[in-house]
Amino acid sequence: MHDFWQDSGYHLLQRGPRGHLTVTDDYLRAYFQRPEVRPIPESCQAERDLHAALLRNPREAVSEARLGAIADPDAIENLQLVLGFRDRLLAADSLEDCYMQMFLSPGGVTVPPLFIDQLVHAIGRSLLEGETDALRARAAETFFRKQQVTINDGAIMAADAETVEMFATSGGFGSLGRLVAEAQTPLRTVELDVVNEDNAEIYWDRASRYDTVLNLNFAGAGLDALCRVLESWVRHFLDVAVSIQPVQKISDERWVWHIGLDVEASKLLNDLYNGVEVGEGRLARLLSLFRMEFQDPSVVAPGIAGRPVYLAIAMTEGGSLRLKPQNLLVNLPLAERA
Repeated sequence: MHDFWQDSGYHLLQRGPRGHLTVTDDYLRAYFQRPEVRPIPESCQAERDLHAALLRNPREAVSEARLGAIADPDAIENLQLVLGFRDRLLAADSLEDCYMQMFLSPGGVTVPPLFIDQLVHAIGRSLLEGETDALRARAAETFFRKQQVTINDGAIMAADAETVEMFATSGGFGSLGRLVAEAQTPLRTVELDVVNEDNAEIYWDRASRYDTVLNLNFAGAGLDALCRVLESWVRHFLDVAVSIQPVQKISDERWVWHIGLDVEASKLLNDLYNGVEVGEGRLARLLSLFRMEFQDPSVVAPGIAGRPVYLAIAMTEGGSLRLKPQNLLVNLPLAERA
């Protein structure tokens, strides 16, 4: 059994009913240990006292007056954000429940994207507990980390955008690399490894480095891995069994429902469905289409039961791919939502 994504916080959580994750004090403490909320040498005594209290009891209520006693307004703002997120976690039955509430509440999403990604990271790690297929773990990274996509000779390659940016600015050598880059001295060329069926084992030792590349070609193992993770995601949250397979085009005169798995794909599918003219440039940014079917048609809303749901992923004009896995949960045409 492989252990991976030590930075996800999964190891600080507990499993509750249905295998969903429940909050622990240690998980909450990790948020108060973040650099954004840890006191610095210039911090006032009120900030230091509050921080120490929250480490002792991370569930402790904090009044506005107590926050107002802190001298640094930036520290107050950062603490307010973390405390607000903490209170959401404590009010929910599980991390999964907290995640769903963020997108289903009438007031819209008010949680910073960083916190949302951290929830997905932990839940995704739980979802993959005991997983032996490294390609599925790599595919799951797309749920919480932006990808930079390149297409060369027909090969669709997705690399972690933050890692790509790091190598682009520093050659992977941190501050020293940036100094060298600013001096316009050529940096060592760094080639990220494409993880595939033949070399998949290299992933496990590098999982928290996010420095491998996923091939998303049609009918390839990487895209198949993404499909399997998407199926698990739906089953884990909604207890609904679905089958997802890549398709090369939508040839369906009775096309009734679709879901874009990112902003670009949502816009593109909407335009295609409504018969809006879509230029070749936009179509070229479509990375994959999928056909999703429900194993039990009775869970689907009347009028849609028995029909497939089409999915898509698409990159931006600059080559970014930012999945929104919540789309697959909140936009399904389930009978209970009809």
